This record gives sequence, structure tokens and C-alpha cells, in this order.
Amino acid sequence: MYYVYMLRCDDNSLYTGITSDIEKRLNEHINKLKTAASYTKSHSVVSIEALWSTIDRSSASQLEHKIKKLPKEKKEALIYSQNTIEDYERLFICNRLKDMFK
Repeated sequence: MYYVYMLRCDDNSLYTGITSDIEKRLNEHINKLKTAASYTKSHSVVSIEALWSTIDRSSASQLEHKIKKLPKEKKEALIYSQNTIEDYERLFICNRLKDMFK
């Protein structure tokens, strides 16, 4: 299983990525380990805003690409349109997102 996630940084920007181990990846971003993305090394992560599960890496990559192409307003709408569940345990089916990409 792969995950697509969105992080909020201290400057209110959003970072989108994929991983198969969300706890490990968050640790890398938050602690700015050498395996963290360049973006999160220069923009401190303050929270995880959304997390979706996918069946494989290909699906995760496709979803990540579509989200990254969205303007910030649509990314914010995508985040706030979801049902609230505690912390990063918010897992959603990718089909619910297809209307955001039209």
C-alpha cells in the first residue's frame, strides 16, 4: 500500500508526496534528515493536512501528479472538504478526488 500526503509548512505552503511508510517519511521531513525532500528541508513542516491510501505506487504517483498541478486554492479546498479524523489516520479512497481534477 502507498500513501499520498499533503503537509503544511511554517510559511503556510503545502508539500505533496508519496510513501509506503508514512511514519518514517514524516520523521524524515520533520527532522530534516538527509532523505527528506529538498523543499521540506528549507520549509519546516508544521502539520499533516491530508493522507490518502492507494493500491500501488503507480496510482500514488498519478494522484500526486494531479494534486501538484492544482492551484493552492483547490488544494486547500481538497483538504477542507474531507471528513475530519484524528491526525494522519485520515485515509480516503482516491475516487472521491476525481471531481477536484476536472
